[in-house]
Amino acid sequence: MQNNQIIHGDAAAVLKTIEEGSIDLVITDPPYLVNYKDRQGRSLQNDNNPGGVLPVFEPMARAMKQNSYAICFSGWSALPQFTQAWEAAGLKIVSEIVWSKKYTSRRGFTQYRHESAYVLAKGNPAKPVRPMSSVQGWVYSGNKRHPTEKAVEILAPLVRCFSRPGDLVCDPFSGSGSTSVAAVLNGRDYLGIELEKAHCDTARARLAGAQRYRSEQATQNQKVAA
Repeated sequence: MQNNQIIHGDAAAVLKTIEEGSIDLVITDPPYLVNYKDRQGRSLQNDNNPGGVLPVFEPMARAMKQNSYAICFSGWSALPQFTQAWEAAGLKIVSEIVWSKKYTSRRGFTQYRHESAYVLAKGNPAKPVRPMSSVQGWVYSGNKRHPTEKAVEILAPLVRCFSRPGDLVCDPFSGSGSTSVAAVLNGRDYLGIELEKAHCDTARARLAGAQRYRSEQATQNQKVAA
């Protein structure tokens, strides 16, 4: 399958068509299975449907290279379901990263002021040369393009820590394409998969801009070097 594209389709079905062992890094933010609605009433497809989310991880793991990482955001309430799906796919949790927020995103038994992602390993990947802190500061994206959009500034350090220039970074729950933008801006190839066509269109437009910026920066650097 050709790199550097956003594919409109079901992630599990698309991943089954990808060559085994071809993905260097996965960074993804799947629906948390909490039937989420934002302040504008926007929701996520399959956020109340485990069958639309959890079956993605087995073909995802198959498509990952041996001894590679996947970074998966997840909420706490459905974590047992996610953990079971990851383990069944042959992925083990090796670390957790927490982003601390300066505001409360929702209230329940406590005020929810953080986001978590789990570092999953296929096989025994080498530890990062420069490990990132397990606690990071949150950067708010504004959620203008997608109800749970992650800021590129949050994803870019993950790209740099867990992959190398030229690697293929995949996001099977691509949304508005932030993971792929972070990949492009850091010299990686990308592959995004998204179920909703409108979000695919948004991601492609963002990536066209990111690629133009990357090209302009390369040209400017060449002029400086000359």
